Amino acid sequence: MRLPLAASALALGLMLPMQPGLAEDLAGDALRALVTGKRVYLATPLGGEFPLNYRSSGEVTGDGSALGLGRLMAPRESGRWWVKGGRLCQQWPTWYDGKVTCFRISKTGERSINWVRDDGAEGRARIEG
Repeated sequence: MRLPLAASALALGLMLPMQPGLAEDLAGDALRALVTGKRVYLATPLGGEFPLNYRSSGEVTGDGSALGLGRLMAPRESGRWWVKGGRLCQQWPTWYDGKVTCFRISKTGERSINWVRDDGAEGRARIEG
């Protein structure tokens, strides 16, 4: 009798973090307030972080030099950011070939978010500031 109960508890514990209801989807003013004046650290696949600074002026700066991105692209760049409905949008001079990219943001903790880009790419980030 204990084994099925333990297995059920384990299954529930594994499923809870995946429930979409536990993350708070952000839009409009709430999304703007979350990032304005903050530094957002995108988690990278190899364990590093990519910092983005969202200024209240609408400028966003990114710096991937600590990750060695200078071999692949301009390691530092400044672009523009804005909120359009339920999405955080950005445009950089050369990153993403200068195209506008937008993200749906879900708050998963006091200082943590998940993001999904328009092309389906997704990831995690933490926020400071």
